[in-house]
Amino acid sequence: MIHRSPVPEKIPPGRLLLRAEGPCDIDPQHLLDVWAAQRQRFAAVLRRFGPEDWAAPTRCADWSAHDVIRHLCDCNAIAAGTDAHALDITAGFDPRITPRGWPALSADESPSASFNRFLATTAGLLALLRDRLARGLRFDVCLPYAPMDWTILVLHAFWDSWLHERDVLLARGREHPTDGDATGYAAAYGVFIAAAVAAMFGEQVQQTLTLGGDGGGVFELNTHGTVTLTVSRVTLAGPSAAEATDALAGRAPATAALAGLPANSRTALLHMATFFNTPV
Repeated sequence: MIHRSPVPEKIPPGRLLLRAEGPCDIDPQHLLDVWAAQRQRFAAVLRRFGPEDWAAPTRCADWSAHDVIRHLCDCNAIAAGTDAHALDITAGFDPRITPRGWPALSADESPSASFNRFLATTAGLLALLRDRLARGLRFDVCLPYAPMDWTILVLHAFWDSWLHERDVLLARGREHPTDGDATGYAAAYGVFIAAAVAAMFGEQVQQTLTLGGDGGGVFELNTHGTVTLTVSRVTLAGPSAAEATDALAGRAPATAALAGLPANSRTALLHMATFFNTPV
């Protein structure tokens, strides 16, 4: 088990600090509260799904809504793991390939059974993570871009889950029920991991993004030295934070969401989206 340095002093309320080296400031207790509320909203939609909804295609190539929910059950198990179960691209993890094998293990499961498993594993995951916080447990996990405190794996898992909710619902022309806190966390991590991937490609970005709508604010990004993102949650006009998060993850065109960025910064931050959409 690798122990991190002490948590830094809190930055002002309404701000978020992410760094690829050194401690971050994300208020993990609040993140868990936000995730719990987001899962409840999504589960309320899934309860009304019929056979056609479960079988419908999503924004994930070759995955139905049922496949995505089974994938999220698998992700619950991974998020509950320790450093021994962390995502590690050096150990052969490829986000375009590896997750496709997980739902195959539950291929015979019915949608109702998958939904019940989704509820049960979500409750178990959140209880486990709250217990870790209560005990003050600290250890690193190996994310693709750097060893990070386990709470950043939680943020990574939340971002992935939030995107997959949209994969299911937006493809069906349905509204994605979310709020400013959930979108804010997803947008922040989406910008951060896009910048981390850009740095892995040797790109340097020093840029301020102004995103509007729920979850918007000022996103101050710098990849010189270590990847650092400071987010100030304020209400501003600008491209939608949700749409920008989709674009950075390769789920939607970047034309409108990132149009205000200089061409070199936009290209750098879209390396991850390009990678996700590159055939294997």
